[in-house]
Amino acid sequence: MTTPQSDPSRDHTEERAILQLSRLERLSDVVYALVILRIFLFVPRPGDDDWHWTTIGAFVLDNWMTFAAVLVAIAITIIYWLQSNVLLGHLVRTDGRHTSLMIGQLFFLFFFLYAIGLGINLGPSAGARTFESVTAALLGISGGWAWAYAIRRRRLLRPDVTDEEARALAHRILAEPITAMVTIPFAFVGPGLWELSWLSYPLWVRLLKRRRRGANG
Repeated sequence: MTTPQSDPSRDHTEERAILQLSRLERLSDVVYALVILRIFLFVPRPGDDDWHWTTIGAFVLDNWMTFAAVLVAIAITIIYWLQSNVLLGHLVRTDGRHTSLMIGQLFFLFFFLYAIGLGINLGPSAGARTFESVTAALLGISGGWAWAYAIRRRRLLRPDVTDEEARALAHRILAEPITAMVTIPFAFVGPGLWELSWLSYPLWVRLLKRRRRGANG
């Protein structure tokens, strides 16, 4: 009786796909970390030429919009970073198309960083805030597209991830782009309301979770 022999070329392709996923995870971590560092550098510093504040309180009050924009931007970036780690952690490998989609998401991350810079340097303009909301939404949409491709016919999923878990994640990650799109009208109302509108994120997470439970029930 002969034993079935594995195909060396297939084994090599599988090993390369697993290694490519590891490289993609490292690339994603590096890019997100660099973007967070760059966002933090938008905070006004005492070394600026026009520094004239004598107290920390006066400095914070005069620059509250900049601080709020930086905090919101860092929070959004961290949320997407965590989301990326969770989604990639549920995969066993990647392929060329999935890698391209994930790299596309990183390009949207750079556009998001550019939008933040415009908003801070040009002041609280509706156009700059809208651009930031749109790029944040595109971040979520591109990530969702990559996940939808990865779970289709379980082509890239780990064996221990159930179909229900995969669909639940696909449903859950809608909260980020929905929140970003909801903030767009507030960009034309005022910078303060636009900043506050990002706080609706936990509400959308809860609503999507409740809707998912209702659909399963």
